[in-house]
Amino acid sequence: MLKNYFKIALRNLVKNKVYSFINIGGLAVGMAICLLINLYIFDELSYDKQFENVEQLYRVGTLAKDEKWTSVSAPVAQGLKKDFAEVEQVARFLKFPNMDKMLLKNTKLNKQFYEDNGYYVDDTFFEIFSYQSKYGSLKNALTEPNSIVISENVASKMFGNENPLNKTISVEIPYGKTDFIVKGIFDENQQKSHINAHFFLSMENNDIGQWAKSQTSWSNNSIFHTYLKLKKGADAVKFEAKLDDFFQRNGGADLKAAGVSKSLFLQPVKDIYLKSSFGNEIAANGSMTYIYIFGSIAVFLLLIACINFMNLSTARAEKRAKEVGIRKAIGAVKSGLVAQFLSESLIMCLISLCFALGLVKLFLPLFNQFTLKDLSLFQNSNSLLWIPGIALITGLLAGLYPSFYLASFKPIEVLKGRLINRISAVAIRKGLVVFQFAISISLIFAVVIIWQQMNLVRNQDLGFNKNQQIILPLQSTTSANNVGVLKNELLKITDVKAITSGTSYPGIQLIEDQMFYAEGKTQNENVDIHYVRANEDYSATLGYKTLFGRELSNNPQADSSAIVLNESAVKKLGFDVKNAIGKKIYYAWNNKVLSREIVGVIKDFNYRSLHEAISPFGLVKLNDGDQASYLIANVKTSNYKNIIGAFEIIWKHTNPETPFEYTFLDQEFQRNYEKEERTAGIIIYFTLIAIVIACLGLFGLATFTAEQRTKEIGIRKVLGASVISITQLLSIDFLKLVFIACLLALPLGYWIMTKWLQDFAYKIDVSWWIFALSGFVAIIIALLTVSYQAIKAALMNPVKSLKTE
Repeated sequence: MLKNYFKIALRNLVKNKVYSFINIGGLAVGMAICLLINLYIFDELSYDKQFENVEQLYRVGTLAKDEKWTSVSAPVAQGLKKDFAEVEQVARFLKFPNMDKMLLKNTKLNKQFYEDNGYYVDDTFFEIFSYQSKYGSLKNALTEPNSIVISENVASKMFGNENPLNKTISVEIPYGKTDFIVKGIFDENQQKSHINAHFFLSMENNDIGQWAKSQTSWSNNSIFHTYLKLKKGADAVKFEAKLDDFFQRNGGADLKAAGVSKSLFLQPVKDIYLKSSFGNEIAANGSMTYIYIFGSIAVFLLLIACINFMNLSTARAEKRAKEVGIRKAIGAVKSGLVAQFLSESLIMCLISLCFALGLVKLFLPLFNQFTLKDLSLFQNSNSLLWIPGIALITGLLAGLYPSFYLASFKPIEVLKGRLINRISAVAIRKGLVVFQFAISISLIFAVVIIWQQMNLVRNQDLGFNKNQQIILPLQSTTSANNVGVLKNELLKITDVKAITSGTSYPGIQLIEDQMFYAEGKTQNENVDIHYVRANEDYSATLGYKTLFGRELSNNPQADSSAIVLNESAVKKLGFDVKNAIGKKIYYAWNNKVLSREIVGVIKDFNYRSLHEAISPFGLVKLNDGDQASYLIANVKTSNYKNIIGAFEIIWKHTNPETPFEYTFLDQEFQRNYEKEERTAGIIIYFTLIAIVIACLGLFGLATFTAEQRTKEIGIRKVLGASVISITQLLSIDFLKLVFIACLLALPLGYWIMTKWLQDFAYKIDVSWWIFALSGFVAIIIALLTVSYQAIKAALMNPVKSLKTE
């Protein structure tokens, strides 16, 4: 029986080459996209799932004035371990502010390089997180002071093929150089986690460790990411409810002295990567929103391909009606016919799957480039189940309706040439075409909105000059100490307009902040102001517009207690922008009330990405003992090759033991939108594919319609009908369906994209022309698809079309 089904299926494929190509091609492309997106989704969903007992792991965050912060102050960790029996273990993880790279050195092998994603952790870190060890036991690797655990990639760069255990690495940061002993190596390729670490440093060390020990305040420096492991059976919800009382009991005095109100909350570690986008994240996380977007696209593309199959199968029902009638007349039952037609559908899907796997293999490198991943088709054993599963579901979805439709024919009616279900089948077919194009039009609308928004992001006036700004990181002791000499030497280059230095620059995360209140007010009226510690000319170099007052002074003895504020900060403090100069603002520090004097007011600008509204911002002077983290040079040339070469020569002369690195401010700022840029690119490509698949189906239906109306067209031509009128006759029915699809799709697209735009503080207005353009593009595409067959049929010689075989 199965052999017979297989023979009939193959004969039908060979006999109807055009329709077979449309069905197999559409299903193959639809399944290929579905497979690619599934690889992406499964990879995103796998983050942090490899850790043992991940259901018991949580991160503690801070909530202050409706703003969630992913880290807490230093004493919270040990306080939790001490006060709660249900806490099995705690560990702190420190991403030190304004220090995105560290200089690693191997003096014996004369190797040195900057490495990012290095973090300080407590010695209990690997008791909570079960990293896979390449060399050494990780669980106790950081118990000794000045110990380090590195990734296999860092080990390879630093030591080659040697076993790096117990070897020395010098780690240099702006505050000094410390020798660390390698106590473990982990395989970072097996560690998909929101913690994107390349190496871990023991917090018991001679540099940052000494500072960490001094942090005893429960209100200040909430930069310690704190993780805990609850004991088995502990109720996380009940535990979280106890945190407010715990925090007030231990840190209430510190909070009151600082004039702030904070509370704690828990985040399951398994949810952080996809469900957390709060302040001070360790790295850029994924997004459940994009999981839903890509998943929906995969489903819709597969549905479009399946609809093509359904439409063409039911449209060509007359071709197989007599076959069904004869089979029923000689004893075939409905279930047997359904099984036959479903088998044909599944066979076609298996053929399509083979082509789909080839397409995935071909386009996977490009997809990896778009998504910044390293996906492979069979990267886990589950692939052997879900890949055939997609083919099976597709076969059933595509073939179920046509199978029951064909099997329902009554033998007497079909053998007489009448199909009683024709009207209902045509209605369903039209409905499916409308559904197909509604999806395609929604995607076209989304593409236009995304393109417009990303164009706004690229061209928005940010309120400062981001172009022709070169950033030199000062991430070593030598470069931080020699910044004055470096600045003077660089200013001798004629194409350098201005140079400054500071602890941060626009576009990257700004950690430093303080709660200030204006003179005449109390701590209950605190305003949270983020600030940069900078040298003179910071505003001038970056192009901030000074509205009133002045910049910070270049006098080393001056402005130690001065501050320059933006308009938003001045207004939130309650001052008039025009009269704020000379006013004092106050803050609490170490149980003392200190003050700063406002010496300048600058125009509001977008320090952070356009995802966020402009917030209070300030500039304070880099005092003695402070270290600048970045040097910023404003140049007046587009010949970057020459000026970077000149910079490098001066850098190597000034800092001979420190590698030269640079970046451009506009590129750094644009990284805030990498996720959206990648998503936009993927959606554009998938939209084009959706349109192609939908047009394939429309082309097939137009071809079939032209075949069915061959004699009618011949008669009309004999009676004097023009080619234009016949083309219009054959096209108008399809264009009506596309117009209905527009009416359904555009409101849906508007609702979805309005939700997407909510992630931006600055966004485009959805104008009427976007609706018109999306609908017009869809109608033109449909017209071009249908008109080819319509014109071909209209040009046919009526003698041939009216000839009786």
